[in-house]
Amino acid sequence: MAKRSADIFVSALGLACLWHLLLILGLLLKLEAPGPVIFHQPRIGYKGRPFKFYKLRTMKVLPPGPPPVVEDFHSYMFSPPLRRDPRVTPIGHALRVTTVDEFPQLLNVLKGDMSLVGPRPEIPELVKQYPPPYHKRHQVKPGMTCIAAIRGRSDLTYHQSMLYDLEYAKKRSFLRDVKIVALTLLTVAKREGAR
Repeated sequence: MAKRSADIFVSALGLACLWHLLLILGLLLKLEAPGPVIFHQPRIGYKGRPFKFYKLRTMKVLPPGPPPVVEDFHSYMFSPPLRRDPRVTPIGHALRVTTVDEFPQLLNVLKGDMSLVGPRPEIPELVKQYPPPYHKRHQVKPGMTCIAAIRGRSDLTYHQSMLYDLEYAKKRSFLRDVKIVALTLLTVAKREGAR
């Protein structure tokens, strides 16, 4: 109950304080490249249920590519070091490294699809490839930030991130969530692991 109350309070306050910034960024994104301001796609949440996930659009609008096929989760990385995705726009890149593109997820938190802290929600195509133990991450709500975000972020392999997610699903507390949020703010300020 304390966790959900904090989610509602912080997400409502965040949206009330940030709506003007989101409006300005939306206008800049529209001027930079055609397409919707808000990017949304299905993600897998609590107990394996899908929901609509929101972000500020940071890429050019292109036809969707093939879904990722993972041969080895122990070596798989979303954003390998020293590689920048050519689909990402200049403003989009700035939003990514500052994590500002994640702000619309406050709406996901307010709706109850996500929490402030929890494993990052994944696309269905990737979840279908999970080995059975990985699905234990869905025992808790997905979050805007997580242990992996403060322990390496994009520099981690998928399996390394998953171990942190499974640890969180097994051992979680309100005070630990507060610590993760505080360390996330510090990590974002230092731009560690952001691409």
